[in-house]
Amino acid sequence: MNKAFVKESESEDDDDLAMPAMPVGAKNYITPQGYQRIREELLQLIDVDRPEVVRVVHWAASNGDRSENGDYIYGKRRLREIDRRIRFLTKRLDLAEVVDPSVHHGSDQIFFGATVRYKNQAGEEHVITIVGVDELDPLHGKISWVSPVARALTKAREGEIVTLQTPAGVEELDVVEVSYPADSAAMDKAFAATPPKA
Repeated sequence: MNKAFVKESESEDDDDLAMPAMPVGAKNYITPQGYQRIREELLQLIDVDRPEVVRVVHWAASNGDRSENGDYIYGKRRLREIDRRIRFLTKRLDLAEVVDPSVHHGSDQIFFGATVRYKNQAGEEHVITIVGVDELDPLHGKISWVSPVARALTKAREGEIVTLQTPAGVEELDVVEVSYPADSAAMDKAFAATPPKA
Protein backbone atom coordinates (compact mmCIF):
# COMPACT_ATOMS: atom_id res chain seq x y z
CA MET A 1 0.00 0.00 0.00
CA ASN A 2 1.26 3.47 -0.85
CA LYS A 3 2.59 5.23 2.27
CA ALA A 4 1.13 8.57 1.21
CA PHE A 5 -2.31 6.95 0.97
CA VAL A 6 -2.02 5.58 4.51
CA LYS A 7 -0.93 8.97 5.84
CA GLU A 8 -3.86 10.70 4.17
CA SER A 9 -6.44 8.33 5.64
CA GLU A 10 -4.88 8.67 9.11
CA SER A 11 -5.17 12.46 8.91
CA GLU A 12 -8.87 12.18 8.04
CA ASP A 13 -9.44 10.50 11.39
CA ASP A 14 -8.08 13.63 13.08
CA ASP A 15 -11.39 15.37 12.30
CA ASP A 16 -13.24 13.22 14.82
CA LEU A 17 -10.52 13.70 17.45
CA ALA A 18 -10.70 17.49 17.07
CA MET A 19 -14.45 17.71 17.63
CA PRO A 20 -15.23 19.22 21.04
CA ALA A 21 -16.84 16.81 23.48
CA MET A 22 -20.62 16.89 23.81
CA PRO A 23 -23.02 14.60 25.63
CA VAL A 24 -24.30 11.76 23.46
CA GLY A 25 -27.44 12.78 21.61
CA ALA A 26 -27.11 16.44 22.68
CA LYS A 27 -27.65 19.24 20.22
CA ASN A 28 -24.76 21.51 19.23
CA TYR A 29 -26.14 24.79 20.58
CA ILE A 30 -24.41 27.92 19.32
CA THR A 31 -25.07 31.67 19.50
CA PRO A 32 -25.81 33.60 16.29
CA GLN A 33 -22.42 35.35 16.63
CA GLY A 34 -20.61 32.01 17.01
CA TYR A 35 -22.42 30.56 14.00
CA GLN A 36 -21.53 33.63 11.93
CA ARG A 37 -17.87 33.44 12.99
CA ILE A 38 -17.60 29.76 11.95
CA ARG A 39 -19.43 30.47 8.69
CA GLU A 40 -17.08 33.38 7.88
CA GLU A 41 -14.03 31.20 8.53
CA LEU A 42 -15.45 28.50 6.26
CA LEU A 43 -16.16 30.99 3.45
CA GLN A 44 -12.67 32.50 3.84
CA LEU A 45 -11.13 29.04 3.44
CA ILE A 46 -13.31 28.14 0.43
CA ASP A 47 -13.27 31.47 -1.41
CA VAL A 48 -9.81 32.87 -0.62
CA ASP A 49 -7.31 30.56 1.07
CA ARG A 50 -7.91 27.35 -0.89
CA PRO A 51 -7.89 28.97 -4.37
CA GLU A 52 -4.64 30.79 -3.49
CA VAL A 53 -2.93 27.57 -2.36
CA VAL A 54 -4.22 25.73 -5.44
CA ARG A 55 -2.72 28.49 -7.61
CA VAL A 56 0.66 28.17 -5.85
CA VAL A 57 0.63 24.36 -6.11
CA HIS A 58 -0.26 24.56 -9.81
CA TRP A 59 2.57 27.04 -10.40
CA ALA A 60 5.05 24.92 -8.39
CA ALA A 61 4.03 21.75 -10.27
CA SER A 62 4.74 23.47 -13.58
CA ASN A 63 8.34 24.08 -12.46
CA GLY A 64 9.29 20.43 -12.87
CA ASP A 65 10.72 17.98 -10.33
CA ARG A 66 8.07 17.84 -7.63
CA SER A 67 10.03 15.62 -5.22
CA GLU A 68 12.40 18.46 -4.31
CA ASN A 69 10.09 21.38 -4.88
CA GLY A 70 9.42 23.00 -1.48
CA ASP A 71 6.55 25.17 -2.75
CA TYR A 72 4.82 22.12 -4.17
CA ILE A 73 5.36 19.92 -1.10
CA TYR A 74 4.33 22.64 1.37
CA GLY A 75 1.39 23.67 -0.83
CA LYS A 76 0.03 20.11 -0.99
CA ARG A 77 0.36 19.77 2.79
CA ARG A 78 -1.37 23.13 3.32
CA LEU A 79 -4.12 22.11 0.90
CA ARG A 80 -4.78 18.93 2.94
CA GLU A 81 -4.95 21.04 6.14
CA ILE A 82 -7.41 23.47 4.54
CA ASP A 83 -9.58 20.64 3.21
CA ARG A 84 -9.60 18.96 6.62
CA ARG A 85 -10.63 22.24 8.29
CA ILE A 86 -13.36 22.79 5.67
CA ARG A 87 -14.79 19.30 6.38
CA PHE A 88 -14.65 19.95 10.14
CA LEU A 89 -16.38 23.36 9.93
CA THR A 90 -19.01 22.02 7.54
CA LYS A 91 -19.85 19.21 9.98
CA ARG A 92 -20.06 21.66 12.87
CA LEU A 93 -22.41 23.99 10.95
CA ASP A 94 -24.58 21.03 9.91
CA LEU A 95 -24.94 19.96 13.55
CA ALA A 96 -25.40 23.50 14.90
CA GLU A 97 -28.64 24.68 16.44
CA VAL A 98 -28.59 28.47 16.68
CA VAL A 99 -30.04 29.82 19.92
CA ASP A 100 -30.45 33.57 20.33
CA PRO A 101 -29.82 34.47 23.99
CA SER A 102 -31.46 37.89 23.55
CA VAL A 103 -34.89 36.22 23.86
CA HIS A 104 -34.17 36.04 27.61
CA HIS A 105 -33.14 39.72 27.86
CA GLY A 106 -34.35 41.09 31.19
CA SER A 107 -34.71 37.64 32.78
CA ASP A 108 -32.93 36.79 36.01
CA GLN A 109 -32.88 33.04 35.30
CA ILE A 110 -29.81 31.36 33.79
CA PHE A 111 -30.11 29.74 30.37
CA PHE A 112 -27.83 29.31 27.35
CA GLY A 113 -26.16 32.62 26.43
CA ALA A 114 -26.42 34.15 29.91
CA THR A 115 -23.60 36.23 31.35
CA VAL A 116 -23.42 35.33 35.02
CA ARG A 117 -21.57 36.97 37.89
CA TYR A 118 -21.18 34.65 40.86
CA LYS A 119 -19.12 34.25 44.03
CA ASN A 120 -17.57 31.03 45.24
CA GLN A 121 -17.19 30.02 48.90
CA ALA A 122 -13.82 31.79 49.12
CA GLY A 123 -15.57 35.06 48.17
CA GLU A 124 -13.88 35.21 44.75
CA GLU A 125 -16.09 36.77 42.10
CA HIS A 126 -16.23 35.31 38.59
CA VAL A 127 -17.99 36.47 35.43
CA ILE A 128 -18.75 33.86 32.79
CA THR A 129 -20.86 33.65 29.64
CA ILE A 130 -22.45 30.30 28.78
CA VAL A 131 -21.83 29.55 25.08
CA GLY A 132 -21.64 26.61 22.67
CA VAL A 133 -18.79 24.10 22.64
CA ASP A 134 -17.44 25.64 19.43
CA GLU A 135 -17.30 29.11 21.00
CA LEU A 136 -15.65 28.45 24.33
CA ASP A 137 -12.81 30.78 25.36
CA PRO A 138 -12.01 30.32 29.06
CA LEU A 139 -9.46 33.15 29.08
CA HIS A 140 -12.28 35.56 28.20
CA GLY A 141 -14.88 33.98 30.49
CA LYS A 142 -16.74 32.04 27.81
CA ILE A 143 -17.52 28.54 29.04
CA SER A 144 -19.32 25.69 27.32
CA TRP A 145 -22.91 24.92 28.27
CA VAL A 146 -21.81 21.32 28.96
CA SER A 147 -19.16 22.34 31.51
CA PRO A 148 -19.80 21.44 35.18
CA VAL A 149 -20.06 25.12 36.23
CA ALA A 150 -22.58 25.94 33.47
CA ARG A 151 -24.64 22.85 34.27
CA ALA A 152 -24.72 23.75 37.96
CA LEU A 153 -25.79 27.33 37.21
CA THR A 154 -28.39 26.57 34.53
CA LYS A 155 -31.98 27.39 35.60
CA ALA A 156 -30.81 29.13 38.80
CA ARG A 157 -31.88 32.73 39.45
CA GLU A 158 -30.18 35.82 40.85
CA GLY A 159 -29.73 35.48 44.60
CA GLU A 160 -29.84 31.69 44.61
CA ILE A 161 -27.03 29.44 45.81
CA VAL A 162 -26.20 26.37 43.72
CA THR A 163 -23.93 23.44 44.49
CA LEU A 164 -21.07 22.37 42.26
CA GLN A 165 -19.45 18.97 42.59
CA THR A 166 -15.66 19.37 42.24
CA PRO A 167 -12.78 16.92 42.69
CA ALA A 168 -12.09 18.65 46.04
CA GLY A 169 -15.71 18.21 47.16
CA VAL A 170 -18.94 20.17 47.01
CA GLU A 171 -18.67 23.92 46.50
CA GLU A 172 -21.45 26.49 46.77
CA LEU A 173 -21.81 29.24 44.18
CA ASP A 174 -23.80 32.39 44.97
CA VAL A 175 -25.47 33.84 41.84
CA VAL A 176 -25.00 37.62 42.04
CA GLU A 177 -26.17 38.84 38.62
CA VAL A 178 -27.62 37.43 35.40
CA SER A 179 -27.74 39.33 32.11
CA TYR A 180 -28.43 38.70 28.46
CA PRO A 181 -27.61 40.74 25.36
CA ALA A 182 -30.36 42.99 24.05
CA ASP A 183 -32.08 42.04 20.79
CA SER A 184 -29.40 42.53 18.16
CA ALA A 185 -31.92 43.57 15.45
CA ALA A 186 -33.38 46.24 17.75
CA MET A 187 -29.86 47.42 18.65
CA ASP A 188 -28.95 47.69 14.95
CA LYS A 189 -32.14 49.71 14.26
CA ALA A 190 -31.48 52.05 17.18
CA PHE A 191 -27.89 52.58 16.07
CA ALA A 192 -28.96 53.24 12.46
CA ALA A 193 -31.63 55.73 13.62
CA THR A 194 -29.14 57.70 15.74
CA PRO A 195 -27.84 60.67 13.70
CA PRO A 196 -24.04 60.94 13.53
CA LYS A 197 -22.50 63.54 15.82
CA ALA A 198 -21.03 66.58 14.16
